Amino acid sequence: MELVYPDNFESKIGFDKIRELLKGRCLSELGKELVDEIRFVSDFDQLKGDLSLVNEFVFILREMENFPTSYYFDLREALVKIRIEGRFLEIQELFDLKRSLETISGIVRFLKQAKDEQFPCLKRLLSNVQVYPYVIERIDAILNKYGKIKDNASPELSRIRKELISKQSGVSKRLQAILKKAQDDGLVEDDASVAIRDGRAVIPVASAFKRKLNGIVHDESSTGKTSYIEPAEVVELNNQIRELEYAEMREIVRILTFFSNDIRPYVPDLMLAYEFLGKIDFIRAKAIYAIDINGIKPYMENKCQLEWEGAIHP
Repeated sequence: MELVYPDNFESKIGFDKIRELLKGRCLSELGKELVDEIRFVSDFDQLKGDLSLVNEFVFILREMENFPTSYYFDLREALVKIRIEGRFLEIQELFDLKRSLETISGIVRFLKQAKDEQFPCLKRLLSNVQVYPYVIERIDAILNKYGKIKDNASPELSRIRKELISKQSGVSKRLQAILKKAQDDGLVEDDASVAIRDGRAVIPVASAFKRKLNGIVHDESSTGKTSYIEPAEVVELNNQIRELEYAEMREIVRILTFFSNDIRPYVPDLMLAYEFLGKIDFIRAKAIYAIDINGIKPYMENKCQLEWEGAIHP
């Protein structure tokens, strides 16, 4: 890199403003980081290559459709995390990984389907990009289309959730019966319904009658007029439900840990894929900016000369 004098050269020429304008056109932090890394250079081949990348992307924006622009998520930190044995991707990270990998796959497919002479510079960026359909398929076996853990993500999880639904249904029916009797006895308002306090199903009873309903008081209203009681006869069922919920969470952690262990060998290649996604975001932002200011690719020769026609400060 060549030194530029003075130190505030970028702000004097307004390039700091251009950085902000470019960042505003990026889809991700991946691209914004590359905007921050822009430096003054005089290497002819590098300049020519960078300008050609932008010029090719300007063509895509103007002449083509369906270039992938969704889910430019930065999963590098999450991928670095799972390099450590025992660490795992959280559910949201797993969902973001799937969607962003699908975006990367879509970009690769888009560029590969183009004619060889159409985007030679952009296609050269594909050389280090490895796309693993296996990783996406593994995630699809774990998550549904809304990013939630599937019931059949494992046989054990399926068993736990079936038992959980059965227990919850039993508690619900029993609570409704207790609530109806309490209403008939005048202990509970006619329009009252079963509530949840601290994860436990409870019945809202007038505080004056709370000792007439056998159970555990979990909460009171702000006015103190209503007590939320867990009937004694469903306490054990609720305990069983709570244990099943803990078992469900343990099984989900096991599934996520197993998946993270499974893809750990691919982490270096996946990191390169996200570097590629960042470059695409960066080049796209420059191309959008070029279109917005009616910028054109300059003609350059590898010698000292300068001729501007109709030039304006961007």
